[in-house]
Amino acid sequence: MADTGKTSKRRTIMGVTMTSLFAALIAGGAFVSVPLPVSPVPMVLQNLFIVLAGLALGPARGSAATALYLLAGALGLPVFAGAAGGIAHFAGPTGGFLIGYFFAALGAGLIAGRPSAETAFPRIAAASAAGFLIVYVPGVFRLYLLLGNWPAAFAAGLFPFLIGDAVKAVIAALIAPRMRRIMADHLFDL
Repeated sequence: MADTGKTSKRRTIMGVTMTSLFAALIAGGAFVSVPLPVSPVPMVLQNLFIVLAGLALGPARGSAATALYLLAGALGLPVFAGAAGGIAHFAGPTGGFLIGYFFAALGAGLIAGRPSAETAFPRIAAASAAGFLIVYVPGVFRLYLLLGNWPAAFAAGLFPFLIGDAVKAVIAALIAPRMRRIMADHLFDL
């Protein structure tokens, strides 16, 4: 019985550690920020790490890592694109995308399922693509509210990002199977 307790405690510590690590990776992705002349929203790597969090950690821990990142940014830590922070960012042009990050991690994690070594690659690829697409829903809607029309919102919040996000979705899908095997071994009872 004592051995089971130690294993459970170790898995809890690993879970908290990995959740925190992914929150830090997401924050680090904000420092790779490319402003676009056609959009008030920069191109960033954050969404890659957000989708990876959902794929690797599962829906609960992946969305918890994203929520931790969003909370840090809302409290003013410089973890948003361009090393910015503060709750006002949720009301600006990137606010919808920030909200979409939480749902992207949750959605990717739900579609991929609990991390295991046996998850089929097509399921992981679908979860990765869905995670990236989920970000656009609140992101483009927020831009619509700011810009006043759908064509402008799509031109500023969707079209400039499709190719880059498709590449990131492929990268996430290729990296995720190994990460899922590692997480299954260290975070979950088999």
